Parts: sequence; C-alpha cells; structure tokens
Amino acid sequence: MGKEAKIASAVVRRLPKYLRILEELEAEGQQRTSSAELSERIGFTASQIRQDLNNFGCFGQQGYGYAISELRDEINRILGLKEKYKLIVVGCGRLGEAIANYTKAFEPQFDIVAMFDNAPNKIGSVVCGLPVLDERWIREYISKNNVDIAVLTIPAEVAQDVAYRCKDGGIKGLWNFAVTDIKDMGNVKVENMHLSDSLRALTYYITNEK
Repeated sequence: MGKEAKIASAVVRRLPKYLRILEELEAEGQQRTSSAELSERIGFTASQIRQDLNNFGCFGQQGYGYAISELRDEINRILGLKEKYKLIVVGCGRLGEAIANYTKAFEPQFDIVAMFDNAPNKIGSVVCGLPVLDERWIREYISKNNVDIAVLTIPAEVAQDVAYRCKDGGIKGLWNFAVTDIKDMGNVKVENMHLSDSLRALTYYITNEK
C-alpha cells in the first residue's frame, strides 16, 4: 500500500462509485466495459476514470477495455474490502437502527457486533437482533472484542467524548453521523457525515438551474 497510501482523497472517494457501477454491469450479465461506458454511467469523463485507475496500476487495454470481474476485485482490494470488519453502532434511535439494518442487508464485509445507548429504556432491549448495551462500557467492549469501526448516531454535545472513549478502547475508524465534526483523533480515521451538506448542495443546483 506504499504508493496507494499517497493517493489524493478525491480519487479514493471516487473508487466506491466505480465499484458500484461495475457491480451493476456484472449483475446485468456484462463481462467487459470501457472508460467511455463507465463515463456514461457515472458522469465523470473517460479521461478522469483512466487517470484515477492508473494511480493504482495498469488495468485494461486500449481497444479491449476492462474485464469487469478483475477490475471489481482490484478495487475491492484497494479499498480493503477483501477483509472483514467488526462494527458497533452507538445510538439506537431511528438513524442508528436504519444504518444497522442497511449494513446487515447490503454490506456483508461489515459485521455489526453490538449496539450501544445511554437511555435506560433502551439498554437491554433488542435492536437489529442485538441486545443494546450500556454506553458506559463502550471502551471495555471495543478493547475486548477488537472492534474496528464505531458508527456514531448520537447528539452533537456528547459525540467528541464518546469518540475519545472509542479511541481509548482501540477503535480504528469512526463513521460519524452526529451533527458535529469529530476532531483530534490521532491515528483513528474519521468520516464525518453531514446529510444536510448534500441536501443543501442539491438546492444550490436547483436554484442555479433557474
């Protein structure tokens, strides 16, 4: 991963989109594709797609295109999706439950092993087939069970504290849906997800289309 670790984050963020399109094409029965076809499907230029893929090696041949299954496997490898990951969800409201259900149904590489909450009426209940554990024991659980990723769907005012406790337990990554950015996490990788950002960007395009 020496070379791949230096790839610009914008390139990395496009890779899951390429992977999704390749999976769609394969489901449709195709065996080969081209940068031109990928461009039509996804909206990036064919040149951009070739440039992105060339960051990771030589894929496909001119006049021959890409073998879909091979390119799919390579992108899975680059993204680390050949491995299995243990996840916990912190916050068992509607968003936490929806994310857990989606992940269980559509992301087999990610194994949700526990749900956490601090509400007395939720602790001990069952969500997505898992008992809800007391958030106070999150650090110990992560350490004992070698959890890779914590999904945070909790109020903004407690998010940073919970993130620090996850870090102390040895968490490797945080997928944060709290309405605040998690900061200062050292080697812990953080994806701050703001649903409103996407929605507000959409209104910009709608407004400017007028």
